[in-house]
Amino acid sequence: MDTVVRPVAPADAARWRTLFADYGVFYETAFTDEVLDRVWEQLLAEGSGIDGLVAVRDGAIVGIAHYRSHPDTFSGGRDWFLDDLFVDPEVRGTGAGRALIAHLAQLAAGTGGSLRWITADTNATAQALYDKVATRTRWVTYEIRG
Repeated sequence: MDTVVRPVAPADAARWRTLFADYGVFYETAFTDEVLDRVWEQLLAEGSGIDGLVAVRDGAIVGIAHYRSHPDTFSGGRDWFLDDLFVDPEVRGTGAGRALIAHLAQLAAGTGGSLRWITADTNATAQALYDKVATRTRWVTYEIRG
């Protein structure tokens, strides 16, 4: 069966929470209930600046993606950033991650911008997919934590 990608909906709360918490564990982060609640509220709030998608196979949510869009100074269009992508390990390799990225790429294609994302340099599994669907860039990421 094919993967269907759609925006998150209120009824997705429990499964989203499980997948996002598992995503945190993967990156050695234990999200508090407060953080999970706040992110979920932002995903459902129109105009919050962050949106979410779910990947559905055989009627079950198997993956999530969080993204945002903003004006792009290099193109004059919109730039898209994939913040989080996580697929249930039980169904990895079945096309759910690829379907989420393809959906976002299609959204970005109509706005004159680009879809970008980062991943940990140790996340070889994700990079194997990313190397097939996108171009690895030369950009280095910096951060200042508050």
